[in-house]
Amino acid sequence: MEELKKLLNEYGKAFEEFKAANDRRIAAIESKGYAPADLVEKVERINADLSEKKKQIDAVEDAISRAKFPAGGGDKINPEKAAHAKAFNLWMRKGVDAGLKDLEIKAELSTLNDTEGGFTVPEAIPTTMKEVAQNQSAMRQICDVQTIGIPEYKELVDVGGESAEWATEKGTRSNTDTPTLKEVSIVPGEIYAQPPVTQTLLDDSSYDVEGWVGRFLGRAFSVKEGTAFISGNGVGRPKGIAAYSMVANASYAWGKVGYIAGGHATLLNNADKLIDLQHALKTIYRANARWLMNDLTLSVVRKFKDGEGNYLFVPGLTAGASDLLLGKPISYDDYVDDIGANKYPIFFGDFKEGYVIVDRTGIRMLRDPYTAKPYVLFYTTKRVGGGIRNYEAIKALKIAA
Repeated sequence: MEELKKLLNEYGKAFEEFKAANDRRIAAIESKGYAPADLVEKVERINADLSEKKKQIDAVEDAISRAKFPAGGGDKINPEKAAHAKAFNLWMRKGVDAGLKDLEIKAELSTLNDTEGGFTVPEAIPTTMKEVAQNQSAMRQICDVQTIGIPEYKELVDVGGESAEWATEKGTRSNTDTPTLKEVSIVPGEIYAQPPVTQTLLDDSSYDVEGWVGRFLGRAFSVKEGTAFISGNGVGRPKGIAAYSMVANASYAWGKVGYIAGGHATLLNNADKLIDLQHALKTIYRANARWLMNDLTLSVVRKFKDGEGNYLFVPGLTAGASDLLLGKPISYDDYVDDIGANKYPIFFGDFKEGYVIVDRTGIRMLRDPYTAKPYVLFYTTKRVGGGIRNYEAIKALKIAA
């Protein structure tokens, strides 16, 4: 590690020297039509030195990789992605662009040329971000998550009911009902964050800068995403399940979320309403349905008992087992409303069928060493959208008489 740190420092200094000398060479050509021979020789010498140091860095990093992933150990490294990850790490630490655009395409991380700012981050950072986000946002765990490489996600949903008929072997076939199709369209919005890292830490080759940045971004994005998946207005961000038009379930229509009134203007104190909510959902969706609420609401629900004094809530007592309410698992999300007048503190539904989260490939990063010295800011953007695609599959409980 110390050898790698030394080589990276030397490479960074040599690169800065090369840029300064080459700028002087270009300025001389533009003003005089030629560059002094000693300056040309200096540029060529530094360039050769950079090439040699890059080979030394690659050799040390390859040795480290072989130590982590010995031959026959079962782990396979994609050479293109490994090369991109190395170059990206060098860029993060030193600001040196060692052909990252071309490496992105070779590693199949991007098909872009320089049409967008910044570089596509290697897989290690999104993986870390995803692990943090899934631990914080229940919606990413229970909903359908789609990844796309185009600007918009589109899906057709059949809302017309029956479009098939029975027939005997030789019986006549009448026309079936024409499917009534509704288009679901979700355009991912852009979310950004700027994790700050000191240059001193970046110079420390033993410091896992990519891991730290990934965890920072995972936490920062998860808060914004988690809020949007519940209450986002859909303008440049996901549209949350509580942001759609709500209607009493007896008057349910496609495009709206049906709700059951809780029976009290400000409190949740009627356990029977939970049973009503459960049966407001069609049986086709009930098999994979679950509850969604925040922890404060759970503290109220846990106290409900049936007529024989048994709690309706059953805790999951084994590792990985879900808590149950009326026989169905519960997911907890702090971004769901608290109990209060005209609030929607509980949802019940098949969320994988009902709500889709759309991630667009390609998290991009810009390095900014100037704005917040002595910190280097890594301005990072990703695109994410979300929305209901099947309104029948999700029902809500409204705090209302």
